Amino acid sequence: MGKELVSPYIGLVIWQILSVLLLVAVLVLIFCFVRRCGYKANLLLLLVSSSALLLAGCAGKELAQKSQAGNWALVWADEFTTDGAPDPARWGFAPRKSADWACYCADTLATTYVKDGQLYLKGIINQDKTDTAKYKTACIQTKDKFAFKYGRIEVKAKLSRGKGSWPAIWLMPQDSKYGGWPHSGEVDIMEHLNYDTIIYQTLHSGYIDRMNQKTNPVYFATTPFNVGEYNVFGVEWYPDRLDFFVNGQKTFTYPKVDDADPSQWPFDEEFYIILDQALGGNWVGHIDDKDLPVQMAVDWVRVYQKEGD
Repeated sequence: MGKELVSPYIGLVIWQILSVLLLVAVLVLIFCFVRRCGYKANLLLLLVSSSALLLAGCAGKELAQKSQAGNWALVWADEFTTDGAPDPARWGFAPRKSADWACYCADTLATTYVKDGQLYLKGIINQDKTDTAKYKTACIQTKDKFAFKYGRIEVKAKLSRGKGSWPAIWLMPQDSKYGGWPHSGEVDIMEHLNYDTIIYQTLHSGYIDRMNQKTNPVYFATTPFNVGEYNVFGVEWYPDRLDFFVNGQKTFTYPKVDDADPSQWPFDEEFYIILDQALGGNWVGHIDDKDLPVQMAVDWVRVYQKEGD
């Protein structure tokens, strides 16, 4: 199960390599044929090479949409291929508000931009004299643009470290049908603090945070990650459990408990995605300006669902 988390594109890569090798072999044969037959073979060269490229492209697209393991189908993704601001069809800026994670949110390219195939989310010292906030941070979300119920989400990201740094990848309910936080749930796929060499994966609900039911079942895990490198953080979400992963390895499972209070499982509605690089707060602690800027670089975000769901 764990290794399925990073496997959906392995088949695509293998197919593309084989397609390139096949195309090279075909072109070599055609080149030899052209040398023997002259200009009349040019049309054959064009037809064969075009057909090979078309077949490779179609097969690659099919493999990109379907995981060979577990019958997962890609339903939403951002590969961050266009420089500039994040795609407005996929992402919006989360507003600044009093919550610790959002108190410095800013909708500016100084903190949030795409370059060379990466999304950069930064926490910086504010140089804008018209803004009284001391810092600016990146906070983007798919609220009202994309939300999903059940499936698998993976995010490939690299974290920098610094005193007061708090990057996060998480899910929040689109409609909050069970009421305000924490009653409608929160799924924290990855949170990192300061200079830690671990990341935190956590759930929140009325059952956990208001009824203080934090051991039956266990609601969080701390897991080592590859410091200074890209890591894949993910969760598989089913009607009866949430499985958390780091780099393809399952870290913990939070199950639905049939005889528990109903507030234990608000995870049956659509959730949207949040990516942010926060600074400071009660949990994280003091911000050291000498460590700024800090950033989370995101290579891609992918969401899958089981075919037929």
